[in-house]
Amino acid sequence: MAKSVLGDGGLGALAGKYFDDVKASNDDGFEGNFGILIKVNAHYNAKGQLVTDVEQMKGGDLEEFLSADGGREKAMDSRRRWSEFLDSATGYSPKQRGDKAKESAKKASKAKSAVSQARHFMKLSDVSEEKSALAEELITEIQECLDRGDFTRAASRGEKLGKMF
Repeated sequence: MAKSVLGDGGLGALAGKYFDDVKASNDDGFEGNFGILIKVNAHYNAKGQLVTDVEQMKGGDLEEFLSADGGREKAMDSRRRWSEFLDSATGYSPKQRGDKAKESAKKASKAKSAVSQARHFMKLSDVSEEKSALAEELITEIQECLDRGDFTRAASRGEKLGKMF
C-alpha cells in the first residue's frame, strides 16, 4: 500500500484530504490536525507499514471543545476522518487492522515467552557453554527483532530457541 500511496503524491497528499494544516516531514510522512486530533504524525517504515503518533485533546480542553456549538459533531467527524485515513493509508478495514494488531501482539508474546522459558531452563539445567552461548545469541537476535517491530522474525527465532531445549 505504501508504494501506491507514495506514487499518488505521497502520504501528505492523502492526509490533506482528511486533516488540516498538513505539513510534510523528513521521513516522507506528514504532520497535521483536525478537531480533537491536535497532532497527527504518520509515515511508512522501511517495511511499508504505517507508523502513527496521534495526540488527542484531553481534560478541560476536550470538555470545552465538546460543549462548544457543533463540538460533538466535529469530534465525531475527527474520529471518522481518522478511520477513513487509516483505511486509505493501509488498505485494510478497521476489523482487518485489529486482526493484524492482534496477530503481531501474539507473535511478540510468543517470542518473549520463548526467551523467558529458555532463560529459566538454562538456570535450572546443566547446559553446555556452547549451547548457552548459542541461546544467548538467539535471545539477542530476538530482542533486536522485537525492538524494531519485526515480530514475525522474532517469533520464528523464538521457535528455534524453544527447539534447542
